[in-house]
Amino acid sequence: MTYAVTEKLRLAPGAVSLADHDPAGTPGADDKKTLVDALAGIGDELAELQERMAAEAYVGGRRRVLVVLQGMDTAGKGGIIDHVLGLLSPNGLRVTSFKKPTEEELAHDFLWRVDKGLPDAGMVAVFDRSHYEDVLVGRVHELADEAEIERRYGAINEWEKALVDGGTVVLKCFLHVSAEEQRQRLLARLDDPAKQWKFKPGDVDERGRWRDYEKAYEIALERCNTDAAPWYVIPSDHKKYRNWAVGQLLLEALHGMDPQWPAPDYDVAEQRARLEESSQETS
Repeated sequence: MTYAVTEKLRLAPGAVSLADHDPAGTPGADDKKTLVDALAGIGDELAELQERMAAEAYVGGRRRVLVVLQGMDTAGKGGIIDHVLGLLSPNGLRVTSFKKPTEEELAHDFLWRVDKGLPDAGMVAVFDRSHYEDVLVGRVHELADEAEIERRYGAINEWEKALVDGGTVVLKCFLHVSAEEQRQRLLARLDDPAKQWKFKPGDVDERGRWRDYEKAYEIALERCNTDAAPWYVIPSDHKKYRNWAVGQLLLEALHGMDPQWPAPDYDVAEQRARLEESSQETS
């Protein structure tokens, strides 16, 4: 198993400039026309690896996967959940969407509500937005002072390392969409009665802070790009590529974990003989 997509999309250490990353790029894709079929083609493999991980947990394994999806509005978090994570068994999948904090959540440290969305052993969990909102929206809208924002970067790194040390593979995906592509997607929502419910007038206000958000992302990507939990920059102007890339990233991560079917703690031949005898007794 090669890890071509992981290597191509992993963010390099050091200072981050989003201008250096093409949101319309397709690194690692040989034929953009077949990406939908290519994604569908890994579905069975993803599902089997997921089931192996669940089987390991059934006999005491602790490993699990956390997929973090961050990006500007319309970047495609929902699309990835539908088209990529939808290939997995729902029995082993947990999706948590982080919206504006409630009063109860605000009464606790910012990571308190995130802890509740973590996957159980053997599961894949997906964060639609995440703990990074507290250093993105928090910075752009000045919801916390500079000292608190600085503290949060360190708290995030410590929290993620503890997860990894405990057996969690953390895949942090920044869905990199261009301002022009976002404009087109928002216009498409306004033009489609079936999608107008997704549009909020505040989306236009947030676009006015585009550069502020870019800067906030650049800082977060740089400060929280660690060996334990690196960032992956996913070009997201092309939806088919975006979905395929995240699917491949997840597949490569599961292959790296190499979960195995647990060996039975009983004698298979002996239990087969007992079962056959019980069948004769009930006939």
